[in-house]
Amino acid sequence: MCAMDLLFRPMYAEEIPFWYHTLLAEAFVETERKPLDDILSLIADHRYELWGLFSGTEMLGYAAIWKKDGVPLVLLDYLGVAEAHRNAGLGARILSLLRSQGRLTVTEAELPVPGDGEAQNQLRLRRIRFYQRCGYRPLYPMATCGMAWQALVSDEEAPIGQVMAWHRALYGPERTDVQIPLAPGDIPAPPYWMK
Repeated sequence: MCAMDLLFRPMYAEEIPFWYHTLLAEAFVETERKPLDDILSLIADHRYELWGLFSGTEMLGYAAIWKKDGVPLVLLDYLGVAEAHRNAGLGARILSLLRSQGRLTVTEAELPVPGDGEAQNQLRLRRIRFYQRCGYRPLYPMATCGMAWQALVSDEEAPIGQVMAWHRALYGPERTDVQIPLAPGDIPAPPYWMK
């Protein structure tokens, strides 16, 4: 498929259940997926955007953006490509399309877990390197959803202290499972929806 066949656009309401129950579920474990009702509430409050990369009516990939009025930073909450279309450069294409929107963006890539299998930790490092190849700069470790993450930002000049403050503001004070930054030795709190 050529680039002209691809369309990057906001998802329609009727596409969201398929995205959540099929594409998101095949790429993210349960503890990483916030409840669909929470996502729909954020969309209704104009705090969340779901973008799809389409070829005709087929959704090939997606990006979920979390935002908040008064915060000049958005969070790339989820990025994924349908399993049948992986390793074809579509994830990098989505990141490029997002960057062309001109928004300062932070994303989170899972950090290696001591004691986990070598293959799983290599996959985690591969994801971090993917964002770096796409122009994202690693800034600080953080925690959410019961896991430790590397925060990466889309702008080389963004000051770390300001990014941390905006990043935390995006989640809001009710998200007690969010630790920005994650101090050495701290253990991530369980996801807020699993307490």
